[in-house]
Amino acid sequence: MPQFFDSLSAARQDFFKLRKHRQAPAWAMWLMTVWVSLLWGLGLMAGAAFLASRQDSSALSWEHALPFLLTTLMIGAVFHVVYTVIERLAPQRFIDWTNGEPGVLVSLFFSITSMACVAAGLALAYLLLGSLPGMGRVDWTPQRTWLSIAMTSVFVSVIFGLVAWQDWHEEQLKRQSKEAELKLLQAQIEPHFLFNTLANVRSLIDFAPREAGEMLDAFTEHLRASLTSMRAELVPLDAELALVGHYLRLMQLRMGERLTFSIDATADARAELVPPLLLQPLVENAIHHGLECKVKPGSVQVLARVEAGHLHLCVQDDGVGLDAPQTRKGSGVATQNIRDRLRGRYGSRATFKLEPASPEGTRAIIDLPLTP
Repeated sequence: MPQFFDSLSAARQDFFKLRKHRQAPAWAMWLMTVWVSLLWGLGLMAGAAFLASRQDSSALSWEHALPFLLTTLMIGAVFHVVYTVIERLAPQRFIDWTNGEPGVLVSLFFSITSMACVAAGLALAYLLLGSLPGMGRVDWTPQRTWLSIAMTSVFVSVIFGLVAWQDWHEEQLKRQSKEAELKLLQAQIEPHFLFNTLANVRSLIDFAPREAGEMLDAFTEHLRASLTSMRAELVPLDAELALVGHYLRLMQLRMGERLTFSIDATADARAELVPPLLLQPLVENAIHHGLECKVKPGSVQVLARVEAGHLHLCVQDDGVGLDAPQTRKGSGVATQNIRDRLRGRYGSRATFKLEPASPEGTRAIIDLPLTP
């Protein structure tokens, strides 16, 4: 039962927007179509009955209620089919344009589409029901019919356009506020990364100056490559993996044969966009809390796959594990920062978890929705 209401909630959230990929299942979208169509039908029926009572007219009586509601359901079904076809066939750029600022051209597109859908729904109802309920006194000549449909569609589109513009403006304000919060969270992770790396360089200066120099050179190259992506909102996963590779090679200079690593990512996964410095804190934790506490050599594996409409990321080590008594106790800043950043950008659509790996070690798993 909770899953049923969650599906309806997801369908309600973006019902009036075009989407290439929807969280809500098809049945939930159809149920919303039926619900909205019935609400429109009941509202129009109430208005028509009120006008008929004031004019002492029987143009619309209760015996017309069922065919009237069936007519609104047919119109709603036409809307559903037409917009579903548009979502499937239109390019993503067009979908983004319709969901952007509701300007004149966007309103015109929805007005014309609405006129076509209403006309098609009325024609379908006329064919199936034999006549339209309560319309016996209406002049159904082509000129008057199309003029009525056009005027009604334009009026409704203008009202919806004003509401949509207000909603869009509020969404922009919320988005700006959320982006400011995300940038603050992102700024917290940068000193964490810089401090850890500089501490590693400092640890080599006294007893291995040559290795410290090599590490400092590698760190300079890594820092030069990473500063740009640190300030970006989203970066290709390929760039993020390149930074992770730089960092792991940097750590390999310090740990020598005690550290081996591998990065395995498919081409479609590398093309996806992710928040910057998403994986590196997990790699740092794998080395600092897992492998450095281990006497024997260890390894770090980074995996990236596209599975079931999600980007699946995994950082796994064969270190001492989560519950080992000798594990260094950290403050949890890095993992909490990742959780906050994912929640702020993706909401419940992204997940992050830490779990024991088999036969030993720790596995960090992130699942992200694919970028449009």
